[in-house]
Amino acid sequence: MIGSPLLAVLILLIVAVALVPLFKWLGLGTVLGYLAAGIAVGPYGLGLISDTEAIRSVSEFGVVVMLFLIGLEVHPLELWRLRRKILGLGVTQFLGTAVLIAAAVLLIGATWQAAIIIGLALAMSSTAIAMQSAEQRSLIMTDTGRATLVTLLVQDMAVIGILALIPFLAATRRVDQSLGQDLETAAEAVTNPYSLWIALVIVGGFIAVTLASRYLMPYVMRWIASSKVPEGFTALGLLLVIGAAFGTSSLGLSPALGAFLAGVLLADSEYRHELDSNLQPFKGLLLGLFFISVGMGIAFSVVIAEPLRIASLVLLIIGIKVAVLYVLATFFRMHVADRLLLAILLSQAGEFAFVVFEFAHSAGVLPEDEHQVWAVVVALTMALTPFLLLLFDRVMVPRFNARMPVADIPPDMTAHHRVIVLGYGRFGQIVTRLLRAQGYEMTLIDDDPAQIELVKRFGVKVFYGDGGRLDILRAAGAAEADMVVIAVAGGDRILAIAELIRRHFPRVKIAARAVDRSHAHQLMALGVTTFERETFRAATTLGGKALVALGHPPDEARRMAATFEEHDERLLQESYDLRDDRDAYIGFVRRSTEMLDRVMRADRAEAEDRLKGDDEATEDQARMPPTGRTS
Repeated sequence: MIGSPLLAVLILLIVAVALVPLFKWLGLGTVLGYLAAGIAVGPYGLGLISDTEAIRSVSEFGVVVMLFLIGLEVHPLELWRLRRKILGLGVTQFLGTAVLIAAAVLLIGATWQAAIIIGLALAMSSTAIAMQSAEQRSLIMTDTGRATLVTLLVQDMAVIGILALIPFLAATRRVDQSLGQDLETAAEAVTNPYSLWIALVIVGGFIAVTLASRYLMPYVMRWIASSKVPEGFTALGLLLVIGAAFGTSSLGLSPALGAFLAGVLLADSEYRHELDSNLQPFKGLLLGLFFISVGMGIAFSVVIAEPLRIASLVLLIIGIKVAVLYVLATFFRMHVADRLLLAILLSQAGEFAFVVFEFAHSAGVLPEDEHQVWAVVVALTMALTPFLLLLFDRVMVPRFNARMPVADIPPDMTAHHRVIVLGYGRFGQIVTRLLRAQGYEMTLIDDDPAQIELVKRFGVKVFYGDGGRLDILRAAGAAEADMVVIAVAGGDRILAIAELIRRHFPRVKIAARAVDRSHAHQLMALGVTTFERETFRAATTLGGKALVALGHPPDEARRMAATFEEHDERLLQESYDLRDDRDAYIGFVRRSTEMLDRVMRADRAEAEDRLKGDDEATEDQARMPPTGRTS
């Protein structure tokens, strides 16, 4: 057994470095690699480390950091737009799952108090596993990712109610003379868990944080940025995360919820990308440590003692959660594949169940043997989620794809055109309309049958097919085409198609949709020089219109927007060689941004001087006497 904390960390890092890349290479995912590392070094593996609770308490900070970073990507108005899902999916899922699990536990012999606690605890899912898996699949900004997020938010907000309910349930189990006093104490805990002012404190604190994020934090961030100290933003990011987590946890709420709300309030900040880049390493490392602690906490002695019971309970919990989520997602008209993926992402019990069971055990609601059993069930449901996702990818996805219309090559696709457009969504339609207006004929390909049927009503011929398949590209005439426009969604998919075209059709020009600056650099690395970041022009155009609305002359606003675009395009090209050197890249971007600010200020000053000169000339002309012949 290892006693030195430093040696324990060293062992964890060695095992993680050995197993995680191996599992990734085998296609099993990084989460399973971390779980395997935890099992290997834990008390039920090699027995090198036994203090799993200390490691878990530290590693749970990774969940807090992750929720803060997710919050940075969610605009406050986005939460308002998600209100129907928050109420309809999040609340209904939590209550429905809790009732079904409690009823099932009650039927197998538990007391009604224990059944209620178990139902509420297991209704929550693991924020770490669900959001990490969604992030690795680039699902955060999709309907599935949003549904996962709102469900987890509701569960986090239910934490205080569950903890307040445990003393009341504990009191109902006592039958001694102090029952009345216990019930009074429990009722006080439920109706007023902390003080009569708790509601005002929460509301007042939220208002204070909102005002600070809007009026104070911009000055703080600007001051840190002007100091040119790289670690300043790292320290600020950690300060914000820890402060928000501490604030909500001191009120009895989830620390992760506080961190998420702090991220949402800073989503509009111009420095959010800097915060994100500085906190990403902490998130990845601590989340890996959290998964290791879960693997270490699986009590295999309990599994060996009652294997059939443990297996039955694990399947029961996962089955109930999957069924409830699948049915609810149906009401929101999600695709069958998205429904199943959402259900699998949230099929496990959450990390907070460990806290609830420990609290319930201390209060006398959950006996010792039941506490051990349910703790193992929670850990196993978490450990099984990566396997279920792997099963979804390897078994269910091919089945869903098999049900799609077979991409037969229609005879009229042999009429090859100079331009091929892959993806006929909103982005592809705009490109197509512009090229068609100049007389170009195009072969249009999309893999969404609903979209194909929709545009068919407008007389647009779009072929069904996967633009990432070589046979479809050959049939569309990519070998003879002048250009292939890649307008599909998904950064990884765009890169895969571009690489395929570069390898098999090196002569053809590629015009691609870029997700962001980093994605544009990846396209440049493949030799793609014609691309457009999907939100860049729209943002600069809106900025120009905003200047006009603020009183600037239209010509001046257009000139300023054009100057900004020209500078940013040059910055994109010049920063390409520094893309792999993070510090050098950040320094270059900062210097270029400062230079742009100076250029824009000089341009504005020149325009003001020019306008002032014109006004003075007009005044001088007005003061001059009229000229002309007199009679």
